[in-house]
Amino acid sequence: MKIKNILIVIFIFVGLYIVLDFRDHNTKRAIDACVAGSQKLEKPMTIQEAKEFCKKKISAKDK
Repeated sequence: MKIKNILIVIFIFVGLYIVLDFRDHNTKRAIDACVAGSQKLEKPMTIQEAKEFCKKKISAKDK
């Protein structure tokens, strides 16, 4: 019974670590997609300008 409880606690900590480690993965992918899309505009931005623009737009959408 005691080993079972220890394994459950370890599993919970590993699960929390994985969830917290990958939670901004979708945000990074959205920013990369936005930067790639901004290069197809009539007046393309530099990569830094596009990254800042996309970060502002995506973070405003999250709130």
